[in-house]
Amino acid sequence: VQLVESGGGLVQPGGSLRLSCAASGFTFSSSTMKWYRQAPGKERELVATIDSIGGTRHADSVKGRFTISRSNAKNTVYLQMNSLKPEDTAQYYCNTRKYVSGSNIDYWGQGTQVTVSS
Repeated sequence: VQLVESGGGLVQPGGSLRLSCAASGFTFSSSTMKWYRQAPGKERELVATIDSIGGTRHADSVKGRFTISRSNAKNTVYLQMNSLKPEDTAQYYCNTRKYVSGSNIDYWGQGTQVTVSS
């Protein structure tokens, strides 16, 4: 399993970014995918989830501003982030969980940094 995030950067408050996570090494189309984030000194937080049939859930803190989506043709999951706030500053991680040899295993990408600042 390999997950590679991209698209992070520095953006002003109110701006937008689109994060991408390219997946390989597993059957992407049948997998639930998630975006997490972790700010310095804080616990990792679940931001958004998309299941294999396109059903989505978003954390209350980002609802109406962020949208998770997927392209099974490209084995990629996206996070469109609009109306960004300084409190959205964090390292963003792509995740999937697999059941392997009787145990659930969480797989993570290396993360991509999002900094919202004027």
